[in-house]
Order: sequence, then structure tokens, then C-alpha cells
Amino acid sequence: MTLPRIFLVGVFVCLGVYLFATAPEPLPDGDVEMAGCRHPVNAVFDGVNAINEVARTVYTKRIVGGGKAAGLTFGEEWQEPGVEQGPLPALFLRATAAHLETLPPRLGLYLGSDAPINKSNLFGAAQLSVFDQIKTTREAVYSEDPQSGFVAMYPDVAGVAPCVSCHNAHPDSPKKDWKLNDVMGATTWTYPASEVTADEFLDVVDAMYASVAHTYDSYLSKAAGFEVPVQIGAEWPREGVRVLPEVGVFLNEVKTQASLAVLEALTRDRRHPDGQPTQNALAAQADGGQAPCGF
Repeated sequence: MTLPRIFLVGVFVCLGVYLFATAPEPLPDGDVEMAGCRHPVNAVFDGVNAINEVARTVYTKRIVGGGKAAGLTFGEEWQEPGVEQGPLPALFLRATAAHLETLPPRLGLYLGSDAPINKSNLFGAAQLSVFDQIKTTREAVYSEDPQSGFVAMYPDVAGVAPCVSCHNAHPDSPKKDWKLNDVMGATTWTYPASEVTADEFLDVVDAMYASVAHTYDSYLSKAAGFEVPVQIGAEWPREGVRVLPEVGVFLNEVKTQASLAVLEALTRDRRHPDGQPTQNALAAQADGGQAPCGF
């Protein structure tokens, strides 16, 4: 059983103990009911997007920001032989998306902008129309596309200083006056089905975490071969300390920060196979009813 599943099962067990100890009537069999539960794809998008945002923030702030202070460099040629660089945050996402495409859940991920450094990330006309709306509202837009299936686009906000300084200083950047909290682009997700089972939801979450870990591990493998190898262990890079955290340390930080958002996405807007929307267990007990999905 993977760590996300262990965490979520633990939450449900604790919730069940609380309810059985205090509620006047027992809950239905959670395993049976949960298996039949259906989750809207928008909730899946919200969950994986939360993981992506946390992973990129941790990578940008603590690996790129801290790494630069420690003397490490980051750039577009990081995968080239003999180049001692790590991936820029946008390239970290691109590598994560590429690995995600090789995994079974059929989840698509794309980062675009109206002013990208790499022209391959330039939005087309249809995407620009949605992006203009996102820049105004700063809220996700959900839609359906005949070719891609179900689509969600989320604002990509400059939340940490390295994002701004890197884009403003880059020679290929078409925009040089980015500021913190600007909407620099948008993250687009695609999935072929309108809803998923609980197991399918967790499979997607597992695939996203695995893809983040794979990309970060690729950087560690590169860093281990630098002329002056980077020490890899439990510490994070900072001024005067040329180290990188191992994969488990990096991924645990991402999971710690993203877990509540993933859990919230998993436990809302569920639908029972009979077509009825569900309630969470606490609300159902308070109303004297039962929770059709078991939690």
C-alpha cells in the first residue's frame, strides 16, 4: 500500500472510531460503500493540481533558491552531457508531465503562457481566450473538449522570488517586468472520463507523486556526477551548504504540504452509483442519516 493510501485510510479509520464512539447508530460498511463511490473529474484535477503547485513551490524555493545560494546552477540544458545544471521550475514540470504520460491513469499535464520563455509553451487562440478569463478571475476554468476529454486550467502565479528574477533576467523572456503574484501562465490538465472511482482517484494521486519523485531523482542522478559531486542526504541547500535532500525527504515535504488539499478533493462532491450526491459522515450523522460513500 502506498503512503497516500495509508494516510487516507488512517484518516478514515480515525473518523470511523470517532463516529462509532459517539454516534447513536453505526455507519455502513465503509469499504463496500467507498468502493461504489464516484468522484467528479474536477475534484481529481483539484487534487493533482494541489500536488503540482506544492511540488513546484518546494522545488523553486528550496531547491532552486537555496541551490543558487549554495552555488548550484539551473538552466535549459540541464539534461545535456557535461552540463552541470538542474532543471528550471518550468522544465521540472515538463519532465514530470512527460513521465506522467507513461503511466496508466491517462492524465495529461501542460504548462502554457502568453509570454513564455520557450515558444513551445505559447498558448493557441482557444487557450488564450480561457487564459484571459483566468488572469482576471484567478480561478480555475473547467471545460470539455472533443479531442482531449475533460479539461481544467489553473492560474500559475509567481508565488516565490526565484520565479520572478529568473524570468526577468532570462535573455529569451519576452516580458521583463514580472512581479510577485503576477499570473505568469496556466497549468492545464486533461482526463478522458467525467468521473472516477475512489481507487482510480488514488491511482491518479499515486501517479502524480511518482512522476514528481522521478523528475527530482533524475536531477539527483545528474548532480551526483558533477565534477564536484553534490552531497545528497537529509539537508536542504542554502548559502555555504552545497547539498541536496534525497528523494524521500523531498517527496515527504511535498506530501506533508499537499495532503490536506488532496484529502479535501477526495471527500467532496462524491456521487453514489444510484445518482444521489453524498454527504460527509459527520454531516450525515448530525442529520440522522447515513453517508452513502462510507466517509
